[in-house]
Amino acid sequence: MRSDDDDNGKGKMSPEQVLKMLKEEGMDVTLEQAKLILAFLRKLAGITVSNYLKTKQ
Repeated sequence: MRSDDDDNGKGKMSPEQVLKMLKEEGMDVTLEQAKLILAFLRKLAGITVSNYLKTKQ
């Protein structure tokens, strides 16, 4: 569960927050890698929601 100080005001996670979370889980990634991971997950989430909504029609 995220605390209020993890929210950047837009309801989205920042690359810095992703970096912190991954480090806490024992994954050593750079900030640039965290940005790429975050972009991939956002794209995957968008595709998943889009596909779900298409099947609901």
